[in-house]
Amino acid sequence: MKLAVVGGGSTYTPELIDGFARLRDTLPIEELVLVDPAADRLELVGGLARRIFAKQGHPGRIVTTSDVDAGVADADAVLLQLRVGGQAARNQDETWPLECGCVGQETTGAGGLAKALRTVPVVLDIAERVRRTNPDAWIIDFTNPVGIVTRALLQAGHKAVGLCNVAIGFQRKFAKLLDVTPGEVHLDHVGLNHLTWETGVRLGGPGGDDVLPKLLAEHGDAVAEDLRMPREIVDRLGVVPSYYLRYYYQHDAVVEELRTKPSRAAEVAEMERQLLEMYGDPALDEKPALLGKRGGAFYSEAAVDLAASLLGNGGSPHQVVNTVNNGTLPFLPDDAVIEVQAAVDATGATPLAAPALDPLYTGLIANVTAYEDLALKAALHGGRDRVFTALLAHPLVGQYAYAERLTDSLLAHNREHLAWA
Repeated sequence: MKLAVVGGGSTYTPELIDGFARLRDTLPIEELVLVDPAADRLELVGGLARRIFAKQGHPGRIVTTSDVDAGVADADAVLLQLRVGGQAARNQDETWPLECGCVGQETTGAGGLAKALRTVPVVLDIAERVRRTNPDAWIIDFTNPVGIVTRALLQAGHKAVGLCNVAIGFQRKFAKLLDVTPGEVHLDHVGLNHLTWETGVRLGGPGGDDVLPKLLAEHGDAVAEDLRMPREIVDRLGVVPSYYLRYYYQHDAVVEELRTKPSRAAEVAEMERQLLEMYGDPALDEKPALLGKRGGAFYSEAAVDLAASLLGNGGSPHQVVNTVNNGTLPFLPDDAVIEVQAAVDATGATPLAAPALDPLYTGLIANVTAYEDLALKAALHGGRDRVFTALLAHPLVGQYAYAERLTDSLLAHNREHLAWA
């Protein structure tokens, strides 16, 4: 079995490597190729990756290359974890929207649109290279904004599934609070990428008893603290929103908070500097503790599970993924990409029947889906008017004057990454 990781020079890759090493019986990789244009980072990350495999007794071979075509050739699955423009571009995404009083964030709002515009063309180019060299390979997208990127891949006819770590993070945290194993916890997880709610927490599988009311009654403070939301919000909803809902439910308060501290990108950039220095130590043969602060907890386990299922090597029968709607949420177009529980096997991901949703959620989901459709059009075809229209449609922007100003700022900060600008 051969896997390729495009964006393999990321400082986060050792987390993925650790998961591949620990879970080698679930996903028996014979060759792992790390692909990245940044040769200096790739050398450091690749060296640590080989030492992690060696320490844990993994027999697989790790190859590094900056050649995408060579890296993905004959791969059974290709994982995408890109950041076009690096942390510098992310820092801009998180700062210039604040000038208009709008949330600055890398996956939603104006910053999220900027990331989509930079990212979609690059991902589609890579996917076409995969299709030319190995049309049977699965593409697993962890690149944000996952919903828009996965929709771009699926609309172009690629074998793709999107992956996010929000659901597996909730599963692990709830299991700990309930004193059960993670495998016993099944989430009624529904919505769009970074716009989801846990409407049920079931023990034993999709038909198990819903213990969400018990969880909130006994551990509501811990859940709310993890979300960085007041408990009263969680109690009023009666469900568990993802962390990203705070950008909607507490927009103005979050903007003020973001204005008073360094951007997350600045924090991560400093972490990356320290991590790369650590990775250069030939004595280091495990992921350092600092990597746990980098983000993306449990991604490696989710990625192994998904790849194993798609490649017919076992894996959990039900997983939370980003895949095409096809009537699952009847208020959305069939070609929308949703984030829900799905049955996953070698044929792909088929959403399970979703729970009925209150208009409080369906309205916001439909609104953001419309924005994502417009954002994808802007990413595929370019044009200032398309960027403006997408921003005007986004519920975190929505005002004409803001959309005009944000469009100008977005283009000014991203011209080097936009061929049409």
